[in-house]
Amino acid sequence: MATPSLNGLPNEVIQQILLFTPPTSTLALQQVSRRFNSLVQSLLWRYYCSTQYVHWDEKRCIRDKFSDPADEVDWKSIWRERQSIDRTVNKMINGILANQHDRLEKVQKIVEFGYDTKDTLLKHLRVGSDAEDVLARRYYSNAVLGCLHRTIAIKEWVKLRDGGDISLERALSAFDMFVLHADGSDFQTISSRLDDLARDINLQNPELEDQTPRQKAVAIATYLRSHDLTGVASEASYHNLQNSFIGVALQDEGHQSLPLISVAIFCCLAKRLDLSAVPCGYPWHVLAIVQPPQGHDLYGRPLEDGQEARSMYMDPFRSAEEVLVESLESQLKSMGVSPGDHPEYLNPLPVVDVAIRNARNIINSVQTAHQSALGRGARVRSPDLANAAVFPEMESAFYGALWASLMIGAYPHPDGPFGASRTRMRYLPYVLEHFEMHYPIDVPLIEQYLTPLFEFHGDGGESQLRETMRVMRVADKEPKHPKRRTKEISRHVHYKIGQVFGHKRYNYRAVITGWDSECSAGEHWMAQMRVDDLPKGRHQSFYHALVEDRSVRYVAEENIEIVTEATEALMELAGRHFKRWDAAACRFVSNIKDEYPDD
Repeated sequence: MATPSLNGLPNEVIQQILLFTPPTSTLALQQVSRRFNSLVQSLLWRYYCSTQYVHWDEKRCIRDKFSDPADEVDWKSIWRERQSIDRTVNKMINGILANQHDRLEKVQKIVEFGYDTKDTLLKHLRVGSDAEDVLARRYYSNAVLGCLHRTIAIKEWVKLRDGGDISLERALSAFDMFVLHADGSDFQTISSRLDDLARDINLQNPELEDQTPRQKAVAIATYLRSHDLTGVASEASYHNLQNSFIGVALQDEGHQSLPLISVAIFCCLAKRLDLSAVPCGYPWHVLAIVQPPQGHDLYGRPLEDGQEARSMYMDPFRSAEEVLVESLESQLKSMGVSPGDHPEYLNPLPVVDVAIRNARNIINSVQTAHQSALGRGARVRSPDLANAAVFPEMESAFYGALWASLMIGAYPHPDGPFGASRTRMRYLPYVLEHFEMHYPIDVPLIEQYLTPLFEFHGDGGESQLRETMRVMRVADKEPKHPKRRTKEISRHVHYKIGQVFGHKRYNYRAVITGWDSECSAGEHWMAQMRVDDLPKGRHQSFYHALVEDRSVRYVAEENIEIVTEATEALMELAGRHFKRWDAAACRFVSNIKDEYPDD
């Protein structure tokens, strides 16, 4: 009996087999014979692209390509390009993990590929817990993915600032891009969720297409209210941070949202259901204005010559019923607003103004939470709220709102570029504080988008920013100077990199990330912290520590009490300096051997 061979199989069977083989095997098969080479059609490469990759950079217009006939697109070349990008991303991530220098250049190279890198970054982010460098790989792939998302979000706000046609959905989804990177959510996720809701509204309202604009508006609001997709659960939860993110509101089980987000969800769904609705900036609230089709009224009737079309107002945050304009005008009058100024509050609110309002809402929520943490009457400062168990993460949310305020919050300004620059200066210290502490890989973003904004600032703000970024790039290029643990040092420095401790006085948990044989801080810091009042003073070992609340501390050895377990918060943060947790040794395994080779 003859040995079965692939060559003896019909073409149709071989083509079916190829659907279950890896693309690399298909490439090898094409080299075997002309017959096998001719069997591999563009349709197969399109299949490989569609099954191996989920995320595509917008410049590829991949949706259009998938809708075109397969033989009109060079799918094999597209697959090869993606494979090449995958290899580069893998090389860059491995390089980032290998040592502490030249990281900025590697991050920038990944981000420049755009969304074509996201699938590979997610693979690194979701690496198994048995990986040798699991914590570091997850941390840095997540950090790079976050930088990619922030880059895309900031580009949207720049287009919006410059008068580009940016939709309400994308302007607000950009805020989510700062906080959702860990679970893979993005613009497309939010858009798909809205698409699903629109389809469900159609299914539950089979006659919707034939209804009048007025009936459609009520039907959409009724659906949102009945499915708890608008509003907040209680007055106490009104200022919760999550209520200002459209993506969080759509995916979170509670679906809570402030009026601005409730109205935005209503307007985005209305657009998908052929209804024109835009936000209206009513005082201390946001409403939706439902506009009739061109040449018709809200009942679908053609307008007579000279007849003016009237809009209707909806408040999906509170109700599914129409809000009468007479009632709104009466409220404005009771607020002391003159009738001549009523249009300012009853007309459509530009998308850029909606985004600015949302940034202010986020900043207000963060500051409200910070005040609650500090107690009544506490002075508001740049918040350090990572210790608050909330989603989205407050540091990322605050950082995004600050970026939005800088990109669109001061433009245009009545005093021109100089006035805009002065307004932006209010936010700059907070942005730089967060950048230096939590987002140091954002150097290219600062250089490209932030520095030019201070070109007209009188005190040399632009040159100061450029110099700061230059210094950071130089520091990133420099290899770390190894600190050897000599016998003399070991007699004084008793603890090692990766050990977890509790602070004897302040009771927080932290992990050691560096050490000095005696206090190396400046005199001013030592005086401020009263170091010389310590029993052992300044001539004892001091340790750099990463705290579970994301802060970085410098701790005297006498205040350290070693513990044998790491908190969940430390596990999430430790990847910045460590490979994994060693349960047997009760410490983190160092990934900074280039700096501390003996620990």
